[in-house]
Amino acid sequence: MLALTMSRSLLGVSMTLLRRFGDHMGRRRLATSLAALALATLTVQIGAVAPAAAATGDSAYAMAYFTESPQGLANDDNVHFAVSDDALEWTPLNDNEGIVDPTLGTGGIRDPFLYRLQNGQWLLVATDICETAPNNQIHVWTSPDLVNWSAERMLTVNNASFSWAPSVYWDAGRNTYGILYSTERTINGSTRLVNMVSYTNDFVTASAPTLFYDAGTQSTIDTHLVANVDGWNYLYIKEYGTGKLAGLRSRTLDPGSFVKYTDGVGLNCTEAPTLVKSLTSNSWYLWGDNFCPNARFYAWQGDIATGTWSQLSDRVYTAPVLGKHNTIVTVTAAEKSGLLNRWGGTNTNRLKSWNFPDRYVRHIGGQGRIDTIPLDPYQDSQWRVRPGLSDSAGVSFESVNFPGQFLRHTGFKVVLAPNDGSAGFRADATFYREQGLANAGWSSFRSVNFPDRYLRHSGFELRIDPITDSVGRDDATFRVGY
Repeated sequence: MLALTMSRSLLGVSMTLLRRFGDHMGRRRLATSLAALALATLTVQIGAVAPAAAATGDSAYAMAYFTESPQGLANDDNVHFAVSDDALEWTPLNDNEGIVDPTLGTGGIRDPFLYRLQNGQWLLVATDICETAPNNQIHVWTSPDLVNWSAERMLTVNNASFSWAPSVYWDAGRNTYGILYSTERTINGSTRLVNMVSYTNDFVTASAPTLFYDAGTQSTIDTHLVANVDGWNYLYIKEYGTGKLAGLRSRTLDPGSFVKYTDGVGLNCTEAPTLVKSLTSNSWYLWGDNFCPNARFYAWQGDIATGTWSQLSDRVYTAPVLGKHNTIVTVTAAEKSGLLNRWGGTNTNRLKSWNFPDRYVRHIGGQGRIDTIPLDPYQDSQWRVRPGLSDSAGVSFESVNFPGQFLRHTGFKVVLAPNDGSAGFRADATFYREQGLANAGWSSFRSVNFPDRYLRHSGFELRIDPITDSVGRDDATFRVGY
């Protein structure tokens, strides 16, 4: 949700967090005339209908998110999308540019949330960024296919304070939808962040808010509720007292009925829990958004019933670069294809290190090296993998933010340099892509003109060396992804 610091006082926190929102605005685009249009053109019937069966043909995943970078160079307040076949390796759409562009409210979003409605339509809700005062509205869109979105509208869910990180669930007992969100309340003289619910049948109007969960002794934000899993309803939240993404559950969906059953997971700066069921096993994935450093995700796999989670290595998942506060849903093959056909994937690549999987190949000061993500400017770690300059059977790595400059070796060190057109440069900048020396599913890159040497890192700096041991094989293995 928000890039909060753990040392920040949680009493009277509202104006501090409000200023935090303002720091990341980036732009302000007001188009109030569209509000009337949004309501006038709302023809999709969202109301309470007989519960539809879960999509049985789902075979892939979609993610929505927004972006930030450590120095704010890549902050973008639009909704971004990515797709995946396994919920772990992600392809950002539209070259990781925004797709759904908010124009109402403050003209920017945080914390998007996707949900498949009972009638099969898609719902997208998001926090409205607030610059100067508490905001009691959230952004709303609907779509039949995740590609064609309705006119945007604003929905009032709160009667005081802020409305952060909305999430949605179907309450079959009430035959209505619940909209959960985090806000500030003073209860028995203590001011803290709690989780509220407002009910709606049409996402045009909503009920007055009801207190859904209050930890009592600490602030909690960012909810994801998964209903009716073998008779249980699961609620994951961010606890500020423990720093964890904690799990609660209840046999009912009644406000106040959820009881903590697992301390959950977390790395102190992790928030925004996102749950998604694996399509190929009985396990679940739990994602968390990190804010120190800002703009990276952590992921866990486990059993939602027992609340037992194991943190995944960065080797096995790759989130969209600079993604923040994601939402993940399962989709059909047709829905995934529709997104790719409309928006395309990503035309650039990143190279992840096998033995330091939180580090990626980048250039800095003309030198090639591997560094931890996130970083600014993030384009330093993005490459266009071209046919080899000296042999099209090989590859060459062209910088995204310095077009015409390529990784090449000189004195066996790897640097970024402009293509001078010479045969020597072309050979120095060309590598044969081979099966990974440390892992066959990854890649290694052998120098064209020094065929006994491979691209590898040493002391985090890139060079080409003969590979003679397991350390060298690890250093010379990379994953080409996004």
